[in-house]
Parts: sequence; C-alpha cells; structure tokens
Amino acid sequence: MNYSGLKDVSKDPEKAADVFMMPHDQIGQMAEAGLLYPIGKKQVATIKKNNVDSAIQGVTWKNKVYGYPYGIESQVLYYNKSKLSENDVKSWDSLTQKGKLGANFAENGANYIFAPLFMSNGDVLYGENGEDLKGTNFNNQNGVEVLSWIAKQKSNPGVVQTNAAALANLQSGKIDAFLSGPWSKNDVKKALGDKMAVAAYPTVNFGSGEKQMKAFLGVKVYGVNQQTKSPLASMALANYLSNEKTQEIEFKKNGVVPSNKRAQEATNVKTDAVAKSVMAMSDNDHSVVMPKLPEMTTFWPPMDSLINDVYKGKINATQYQAKLDKFVSDNAKKTK
Repeated sequence: MNYSGLKDVSKDPEKAADVFMMPHDQIGQMAEAGLLYPIGKKQVATIKKNNVDSAIQGVTWKNKVYGYPYGIESQVLYYNKSKLSENDVKSWDSLTQKGKLGANFAENGANYIFAPLFMSNGDVLYGENGEDLKGTNFNNQNGVEVLSWIAKQKSNPGVVQTNAAALANLQSGKIDAFLSGPWSKNDVKKALGDKMAVAAYPTVNFGSGEKQMKAFLGVKVYGVNQQTKSPLASMALANYLSNEKTQEIEFKKNGVVPSNKRAQEATNVKTDAVAKSVMAMSDNDHSVVMPKLPEMTTFWPPMDSLINDVYKGKINATQYQAKLDKFVSDNAKKTK
C-alpha cells in the first residue's frame, strides 16, 4: 500500500499497489479511466452508516462508491485570541474592523480559498452534486456581487494581502488571523503559543445580508486498484484501514480529522480546537465538497486570474458580467 492516486496508478496499474491513499477529487478521473474498483454493496452500506454525509459524497461518483473515506479536511480560521474574541471572528466585517486578517487575493492559490465565495452566495459549481459539466452558474447577480465584494477588500484596512509570509506575519503581529487548514496547526502553535485559537469560517455580507462563508472540503480516501488480483482481500484491507479505531489512531499519530461519526466523538478529537473547527466546517452550510469532475483541472487557472485581477482593479465593475459569462462558458468545455 502507498500514497499514490492518479499520477502513479495510471503509469502502470498492474504494478501499482492494490490499496492506495488518494484525495477524493481524483475519483472521477480515475473511475472514468477504469483505475478504481467499485466497492461492494455490503461495504457501501457500512461506509454510509459510519461516515459523515460529506465524506460519503466525496467517495461517490455517478451513484457508485469508489473509495473508503478515512478523514476530512477543510480550511479554518486561525487567530490570536489576545487580539480578537470569539464574537469578533464570527463575521468578516467585525473580524476586519477589530483586527487584521491575512488573506491571499492577489497571488496564485486565491482560487482554492475564495472560489467557494460564489457558493456562499447561492451559486453552484458543476451543479448541485458537482458532476454536471454545464452546471456552473457563477454568471448571475450573485456572482457579480461576489466580484464586487472581492474588489472592495483591496481598500479594506483590516485585510492584509498575505500568502507565503502568513505565519511570519502572524508571529510578528502584522496580522491577527488567517485562513488555512489542519496542516498549519503545529506552525501556528509555534507562532502564537497559548494565544492560538481556531474557529469555523465567519459569515460574510455580499450586499444582501450575512451569508455563511464556505470552504472547499476534501476527503482522504483509500482506493482499491481495479487491476488487483485479490479484490476481496484488498477491499477488506481498505475497510480495516478506514474503520473507527484506525481513524482514531490516524488522528492521534498524524492529526487527520476522522470522517467516521463515532471516531469524531472520541474525547481527544472533540476537545481538539482544530478538529472541532474542521468538523464544524464539514456540513453543507460551511463547505462544498470538492467536485470530482476531471474538468476540475481546467477550473483553477482562470479562477485564479479572475480573483487576482478583480482584487487588483485590473477588471472594472462594468466588465464583471462579461468576465463571468466567459468563465462559465469556458468552464463547461470538456477536457481533451
């Protein structure tokens, strides 16, 4: 078993591991390429019974389950609790009025953090289930509101353009908060020590009332190689590696937040600030399960450009609708 996924398995499926770790957003492309073994009905029932809804959605492609979830991952809000209170960080406006939020609007990677703003304001990416190539509807009034809001953040004194220097800026006090994932937990702890606090995302007002700001949710998955010579044994292994007890060990050793509902109830999970915030982010009100369409690979670059250029003022308000129209049209094209 290894951590591989699409890149390694597709090279030579017969030589790849029978069971491997992968991010859920590769499932669509791997299933379409015949690289994943569909899970049997009995184990599907177990997966659906034991795991949170977002994890089940993450491993499902065209109504078939292709993987065993063992963890969930979402961005959260890290902040300095000596500068900001729990109430301060509940809304973007109060957060940026009372403190300095480090956020990347202007560089590569803005897409992952801020594309979910469109879904926060009621739009959908690749349809309601993330599988409809022509289902993106960012080119409506909701989408225009999102771009207008992004443009305003350039002149928001409580927003500091921050990317690679986020941790250094947090430690120095240049910023009081930033958005990142569980992977930053130890680094933030080093930067802030006992002043570190974590929360789910704040609400945001695009102009028509407070809406819950959403993030992309990722699911950590064990997949079974379609070319395995031992499918039953491989599925039994994947099932074991993703069960409640193993997920508890995975959290204790590696900090992976469980997708198993009972594992989430373990005391050390429930009392961990980052895990608690990730679990809060894992429902449909707070996050969007990353779509699994193969075409998702072509979504990222133009989304980065759109966010970056709007924030920098390179696109003016009269162009928002046309830019969104083109984005949606291009986004509906099949990859080669």
